[in-house]
Amino acid sequence: MSGILDRRVTARIEGDFVVFLIGMRINKPWKVWSWLPVVGAMPRMLKELAAAPAETGCLGHSSLGLTTLVQYWRSFDALERYARAKDREHWPAWVDFNRRFRDARGDVGIWHETYCVRAGEYESVYSGMPLFGLASAAASADVAAASDSARDRLGSNGAG
Repeated sequence: MSGILDRRVTARIEGDFVVFLIGMRINKPWKVWSWLPVVGAMPRMLKELAAAPAETGCLGHSSLGLTTLVQYWRSFDALERYARAKDREHWPAWVDFNRRFRDARGDVGIWHETYCVRAGEYESVYSGMPLFGLASAAASADVAAASDSARDRLGSNGAG
């Protein structure tokens, strides 16, 4: 299995960043015509973001299953700029969702959470798996004696 880590690594990123969790919930699976457009919108957005220049601010993403995704952004401003850009994939998908579900919000649900992370106020560890999450969106470093525990990693990132 190529890409599987044979050691422990941690994520490293300079400066503040944003963690954006987004997902959907299919409440009425028999209404395929209702939720299928929602399912189809995210791959188009991810493809667009993967091809976008670094200035867009999307650092990367990881899937947390079929209906949940975590994205990493350089700033909230960058995330909001993308979400509100009328010439990007998100805006028309959002307008379409609101139009379709004005009177049928119970068919499919969507949610998102945004976390603004200050520099150094995070920790992570990855072992026995491919690079994932923040380590795949930013950079990774081997866990050393000075960063063996979660508390140590928080300290080595600048937090106490």
